[in-house]
Amino acid sequence: MSDAIRNPILPGFHPDPSVLRVGEDYYVATSTFEWCPGVRLHHSRDLRHWRPIGGALDSLRLLDLTGVPDSGGVWAPDLTYANGRFHLVFSVLDNYAYGYKDCANYLTTAASIEGPWADPVRLPGRGFDAALFHEDDGSTWLLNMITGFRGIEIQQLVDGKAIGDPVLLLESSPAGVTEGPHLYKKDGWYHLLCAEGGTGFNHGAVVARSRNLLGPYETDPNGPLLTTRDKLDLPLQKAGHGCLVETQTGEWYMTYLASRPYTEIEAGVPTDARERDATGRCVLGRETAIARIDWTDGWPRIDGAAPAMEVPAPDLPAHPWPVAPARDDFDAPALDHRWATLRRHPDPSWLSLTERPSHLRITGGQSPHGKRTPSLVAQRVTAKHGVFEAGLEFDPQTVDQTAGITAYYNAFNWHSLHIGLHEGRRTLVLATADRGRRTAVPVAEVGTRLDLRIVFDGPALRFAYRDNGEWTDLETEADTTILADEHATWIDPGLVHAFGFTGAFAGLWVQDLAAEGGYGDFDYAAYRVGRSA
Repeated sequence: MSDAIRNPILPGFHPDPSVLRVGEDYYVATSTFEWCPGVRLHHSRDLRHWRPIGGALDSLRLLDLTGVPDSGGVWAPDLTYANGRFHLVFSVLDNYAYGYKDCANYLTTAASIEGPWADPVRLPGRGFDAALFHEDDGSTWLLNMITGFRGIEIQQLVDGKAIGDPVLLLESSPAGVTEGPHLYKKDGWYHLLCAEGGTGFNHGAVVARSRNLLGPYETDPNGPLLTTRDKLDLPLQKAGHGCLVETQTGEWYMTYLASRPYTEIEAGVPTDARERDATGRCVLGRETAIARIDWTDGWPRIDGAAPAMEVPAPDLPAHPWPVAPARDDFDAPALDHRWATLRRHPDPSWLSLTERPSHLRITGGQSPHGKRTPSLVAQRVTAKHGVFEAGLEFDPQTVDQTAGITAYYNAFNWHSLHIGLHEGRRTLVLATADRGRRTAVPVAEVGTRLDLRIVFDGPALRFAYRDNGEWTDLETEADTTILADEHATWIDPGLVHAFGFTGAFAGLWVQDLAAEGGYGDFDYAAYRVGRSA
């Protein structure tokens, strides 16, 4: 297909996309959970080519993730524009365990997408996935999911404060687990777009409409706008949680989340069977895809109600962006937009690009299960095949100090190739945590300067190091698929250990459990995609 948009448009961990057009500019905001900066932003002029422009919530003033659980933190942002300002609504989940969800919804605004963003204001609501609707008369309305997925309600806001009682718009969608509401007005109809069915292989998107803002709303008799729950043979799965946008030429599109399992399966295999299949796991997490919308009988429709790998591009001039180099030599005064940090914002107390020129100095932090001061700088894994490598100088002084590279999902599931002290000697160690069960194997005695490498080869990981010579390949292979949403989701009857809502990362990890000032200096890091990377 010529002049097509290739899905996913934002590969790797980019879930819950909220799309917005302001003039000729398009923006997508995605969930970031326990990673900083909060709410990742991308910019496009043609819906085909996207560039990262950083995160909106980039300071402790705007977002504090101290102590949030894995896959807690920032959920489901909503990005809108009204009265000359960008409006960003987001949820922060402090806890989701033992039958409770401690959730707060916030609103921040800015005159420019690049900020500065105002101090967040706490919004009313009893759930997450909150969103705004700006009416033609200038009024603003807050959409909320009711706790327990019991429906969608709406309430007017004035200066961030609720006016009157909330009104129930939709009690439940046909597939249940109704969430992620967005509201649009077209041709005298109010269209309520919701996610349904949960965010796994039963996921979908559904539309209800009404002639009146406050209802009653009728769901589309044609069924879901988008789902793969009955199309398990497609390469894009878990499709749902969408957001609509109209181009300046009158065309309509929907951004939505989808996942790419590591192997395809035949149609008709039950959902629960697929979720048990390790090769069907989604290591890359929930990604952002796009679909073309056609309006039929006043309803928005997607061809086949199914995701496609290629979508007709809108009638807009192509606007590609310069391609960022795969290698970062850390010569810039701030971290490149490709990088994210775990639970705490970049701060001179633990991260520096100036103490040693052309190096990223990372002062060691807590263990993998520490939720206050970890020292992990990472970027999203965006393809099934690729290579991540880095150059490291590190001289550990105690057994509590380690530094190296990692393929990481969460505190319970990761692989690490790092330098530490073993029997009093500097030793390269290959370690793995699988559902919290940790193994560590000494590899070789090494000097203070190493190059380290992780090769992503579908379901297998391979490792190598270079110590003033040629690359040495480790014989051991590791399981990539423990870095998947399905494996990370760890639920026993009546007990949630962890959700798996993010995706695999490759990064630079330094630990100093006694906080004695140990640090590692990285002089470069590179992530290249492809089998020949």
